[in-house]
Amino acid sequence: MADAKWYVVHTYSGYENKVKADIEKTIENRNLQDEILEVRVPMQEVVEMKNGSRKTVQKKMFPSYVLINMVMNDDTWYVVRNTRGVTGFVGPGSKPVPLTEAEMKPLGIKTENVSIDFAEGDTIVVVAGAWKDTVGVVQRIDFGKQTATINVELFGRETPVEIGFEEVRKM
Repeated sequence: MADAKWYVVHTYSGYENKVKADIEKTIENRNLQDEILEVRVPMQEVVEMKNGSRKTVQKKMFPSYVLINMVMNDDTWYVVRNTRGVTGFVGPGSKPVPLTEAEMKPLGIKTENVSIDFAEGDTIVVVAGAWKDTVGVVQRIDFGKQTATINVELFGRETPVEIGFEEVRKM
């Protein structure tokens, strides 16, 4: 069986969640779980100011686009392409182009799993990047994005900083 890759599908505006639900239903009905592995509508938290109050809401990172982790073949292409609300795959002409590792990293989608030897509350030292040699306490671990949020002292205040797993080691 071929490797599954991430592809981008263009949809009608506002149809992202409907397309996701329809594709997931089709996967179940046609028993395609081994060929279409995951369907995502990437979301991000955004702070909005309304009537003087701050409110954190979820917004689509890429309106009118859906990400699909799938093995590309005639059957899966046909299923996705002919889903109501889908206008086509992203790529030149009718040829879908998979996302590269570099394009997926900022989306928080990783293909390899990294095991870590630290947990929330542990003191760690940053070994690479802009915060190199900084010591901090782990506040939160996000395995999806493979990052740890640590508190560092900056200008006499505790400040949260998000660091990739590969940039830290336990003290």
